[in-house]
Formats: sequence, C-alpha cells, structure tokens
Amino acid sequence: MTKNKYLFPFIMITSLFFMWGFVHNLDPILIPHLKRSFSLSTLQASLVDSAVFIAYFVMALPAGFIMRKYGYKTGIIIGLIVFAIGSFLFIPAANTQLYVFFLGALFVIACGLTILETAANPYASLLGPPESATFRLNFAQTFNGLAATLAPMIGVRVILIQGATDEELSKMTESAKQLALASEASSVKMPYLILGAIILVIAVIFIFLKLPEIIEEEEKQGEKKGIFHALRHKHLSWAVAAQFFYVGAQVCVFSFFILYATEAAGIDQKTAGDYAGYGMGLAFLFGRIIGTSLMKFIKAESLLVIYSLINVALCIVAITAGGILALVSVIGISFFMSIMFPTIFSLGIKDLGRDTKLGSSLIIMSIVGGAILPPVMGYIADVTHNIQIGYIVPLVCFVVVLVFGLKGHKVVKRVDYE
Repeated sequence: MTKNKYLFPFIMITSLFFMWGFVHNLDPILIPHLKRSFSLSTLQASLVDSAVFIAYFVMALPAGFIMRKYGYKTGIIIGLIVFAIGSFLFIPAANTQLYVFFLGALFVIACGLTILETAANPYASLLGPPESATFRLNFAQTFNGLAATLAPMIGVRVILIQGATDEELSKMTESAKQLALASEASSVKMPYLILGAIILVIAVIFIFLKLPEIIEEEEKQGEKKGIFHALRHKHLSWAVAAQFFYVGAQVCVFSFFILYATEAAGIDQKTAGDYAGYGMGLAFLFGRIIGTSLMKFIKAESLLVIYSLINVALCIVAITAGGILALVSVIGISFFMSIMFPTIFSLGIKDLGRDTKLGSSLIIMSIVGGAILPPVMGYIADVTHNIQIGYIVPLVCFVVVLVFGLKGHKVVKRVDYE
C-alpha cells in the first residue's frame, strides 16, 4: 500500500473474505449431513450448491446497481445484513424439517454474499496502485483460504452429529427413524445462529467505519453504458466464461470431497471431514500464500496456465486412481486451483474504466457455474454409481481456465466509448 489511508480499510475488507469463505466451506459439511437426514440422492444433495450459486446469477446485476448508485460501503453493509438474515433462517428451517426451507435459507445467505463479493473484490483490487491489484486481491483471498481450512474442521464437529448408526436406523420404525434423523438435522441451528450474530456485529462496525470511496476516472465524466457495451471488452467476456467454469470446478471438488473420500479412499465421514480441513483447506490456504508470493516473479496469467495444466493432470489421476493416491490428487487440485478465482477476476476487470463495477457484477454473476455444474457431476455419479467418473466435469472446467490464461486474458480495445 502506498497510501496509509488505504491500510485499515483494506484490513476490514480482508475480514469479509474470511467470513464468506467460512460459510461457503460449511456447504461440503451440509451436503452429506442433509443427504443422510432427508435420505437424498447425490443429485438431490447437490441442490445445496444450486441454491447457493443460483443466487449469484439472480443478484449480481442488482448488486452492481447498488454499488453504482450508493457506493461500495453501502453495498457491503446491505450484503452483511442479508447474510445475517439468511443465517438466522436456519433456525425455522431446522424446526420445520423441510429440505426446501434449508435451500431457501442458503439462497438468502448467498444473496448477501453476492452483494458482498460484488463490492469487496473490486474494492480490494482498487485500494492501491493498479500494478499490484492482482497481488492485493490474491492476498485478501488468502484469508478465504484460511476459512476453507477452519470451516470443515469446525463444521464436522458441530454439524455432522450422528445420533444413530445406519444399522440402528434400519431396525427402527419409520416414525422413530424420522424422529432420529430430525434430531440430527437440528444440529445446524446453533452454528448458524452464532454466525448470524457475528455478521451483524461486523455490519454495525462498517456502519460507523469511514471508508474511502474509490471512483474510477472515467466514471467521473458521468457517462454510463450497459451490459452489452461492457462485454465488448474481449478479456471481460473470456473472464466471465472462465469464472463460470472455475467456480463450477471448485464447488464440485469441495462439495463432493467427503463423498469422494468415503468412496474412493474408504474412510469414514469424520475422518474425511478432517482431511477436508487439514488437507483440502490447508492446501488451498498454502496454495494462495505460495501463489501470491510467486506472482512477484511470475506473471499472473503465466501462473494461471501452469496451475491449470497441473490440475488437468490431477483430475485424470482422481478419475483413475484409488485409495490414498486418489485422495492426495484431489487435495493437490485444491492447492493448484487456489489462485484461480482472484486471478481471473483481476485480469477480467483490468482496464475496464467506467465499466469496472458492471464488469465486476458480470464476473460475480458467472459464479452461477457453481449452481449448474455440481448437479451435472452428481448426475454422472448417480448414473455410473461412481463419483470418481464425475471428475470429468472439473477436468473440462480447468481446460477452459487454461485457454483463458493462454489468450483470453489479453486486453483488446474492440470498440470506442462514444
């Protein structure tokens, strides 16, 4: 940071990356938890991801409108309040014991996260000199990686509470079985109540916090353009596509990890949850730290190409290997995909000028890939009765990211601004 006035705001913005990373990384715990509690298929359980990431598609443009009209600070506060409301909705969802209510609560949380991410990603990128924007965003996203480490380790202990074994459940009457599973499903109430309270406290802090409002130079001229004008930036269009497939890959890898680990490596859910935290989470965290450090010596787009190639190879191993090798390959994918989201984002909004906020909204909207691609992977797993075959989906996704790193990121002035 070249200006001290940016330091404390950057610290506070970075805390948001941790919070949404934490709640996102509770989803892989919720999937096996709700799958068991409601006797769901893998495809049905994957609707947890669909409920979350469809919100990004629905709310991204409204979030961009909020940012353009009221500024980044207001967007952050609104996002935090909606985030908290969604967390509190887990209490009536657990009380009613209806799967659709859980999906509704997750959708509301994700609406808040959409507004937050639409504000915080470009804000972190713009809080400082342009030449270090990618480094700055990757640094902030490192705390997202820290959350990816802590959330599974905490979630597996407070949410994945198994009151009765499968053998004991099979001997129960249907009503007794439903009562036992309902008791297990209620374990989500306290964690999300605490989470909602913390988010509300952070919202209050932001209300009284003075944040510098960043105004892009071109925006001062008062000229406004629409979505199609923004997409005339070729590198933005590529970034939207790359982010769609990247997020789809990340959600597939993280959300199905516990199911993958129990099938491919033959370990129990609690052990798989620990692997998710200590293995997947730490790999993601250290991948961010090491990747961010490497960007001082290697161009961001070059590192993106290298990491994408490695992940294509690791997906092939995840499909074909078994036991500990399969587990290690997926943990390796977590390491090498760690820099992809912030790198795609920062390269996508580079040199957009007055289109920056709208471009940010479009890239955030593309996160809908996390809603569409996991059900595809779940369907493949159900049809083939082999979740490993489903890794064809993230393999294709990393190929798209590879193409973006090779040529799609290049800034090309396709039209004038008249």
